[in-house]
Amino acid sequence: MVRALSTILSDAAGGNRISEKDAIRLFTTRGRDVWKIAYAADEKREQVAGNTVTYVRNQNINVTNICVNTCGFCGFSKKPGDEGSYFHDEAVIREKAALAKSRNVTEICTVSGLHPAFTAQSYIDVYRWISESAPGIHLHASNPMEVAYAARKSGINTKSVLRAMKEAGLASMCGTAAEILVDPVRQQICPQKISTAEWVRIIQEAHDMGIPTTATIMYGHCESTADLVRHLTILREIQDETGGFTEFVPLSFIHMNTPIFKEGSARAGATGREDLLMVAVARLFLDNFKNIQVSWVKEGIKMAQLGLLAGANDLGGTMFEESISKGAGASNTDYLDPAEMQRVAEDLGRTLSRRTTLYKIV
Repeated sequence: MVRALSTILSDAAGGNRISEKDAIRLFTTRGRDVWKIAYAADEKREQVAGNTVTYVRNQNINVTNICVNTCGFCGFSKKPGDEGSYFHDEAVIREKAALAKSRNVTEICTVSGLHPAFTAQSYIDVYRWISESAPGIHLHASNPMEVAYAARKSGINTKSVLRAMKEAGLASMCGTAAEILVDPVRQQICPQKISTAEWVRIIQEAHDMGIPTTATIMYGHCESTADLVRHLTILREIQDETGGFTEFVPLSFIHMNTPIFKEGSARAGATGREDLLMVAVARLFLDNFKNIQVSWVKEGIKMAQLGLLAGANDLGGTMFEESISKGAGASNTDYLDPAEMQRVAEDLGRTLSRRTTLYKIV
């Protein structure tokens, strides 16, 4: 039996956990009822996270765009010898890390292609170079796919990789490579990536080692509403068990330059309604998450601002040198000035505060 929208929203407001069936009902809402869901989510955001809009001053360092995988949603990766391919050496990585420190960032983030020559030691070396060249800056890096790849290339287990990465300076891990945590969808959009079960296991291993991670979803391509909800349920279950997720970051599919869109097997990304509901439903469904981020890189600053009215409390990072969304066809992805973030927050009647990766106010 499908419950009435008012009953679902009342339950969520009262602190009761809503079901997968309820979440499907919310995601499939149309018309002005969408605003009712956004309103309920915004009230929940105020209750859980307060009225401050947060951001982190960070910089990306992408070591290489050369990748052994050929994910259908990716416009970033290259093969060796392709025009525009790159693989930065130690000197360049150290230079970029030093530049980040001079920019007064508190976080350096690095996720790269799976270079055919990479081993676990490759990742360890990169993290050590960054940590040495930018001492005191939080290193937010890697993801479960990179951990699994490093383990396989070096003939060791993923726990050993995570332990070595942590010793080399890894402070928190990206919860990317999740895409949609439903294996039939993964087989369609990224068949060479790890399975749902392996992604979950590596995330749990990281949490157990005291390595917090983000949680992400990449939506708007080939997935169904039920797939979205199954993904959110897996994240909620992990958070119940470990409490190791720092935030949830919905990533709207950028379609323009991607193989699955060009071949006609994916749609042209999410609509504005879907972007709004992803934030709002996540706020109501993920009752064990404090922080929900809107991606100005994926959605643009105006849509991101609407997300802040629908349950989100965080604007992400300043970025510097974003490459992955740009490769897929997004524009204006490289840097967002905190002054513009402040304009957006104050326009909503809220304050902007700078935070660390782990959500301590600077």
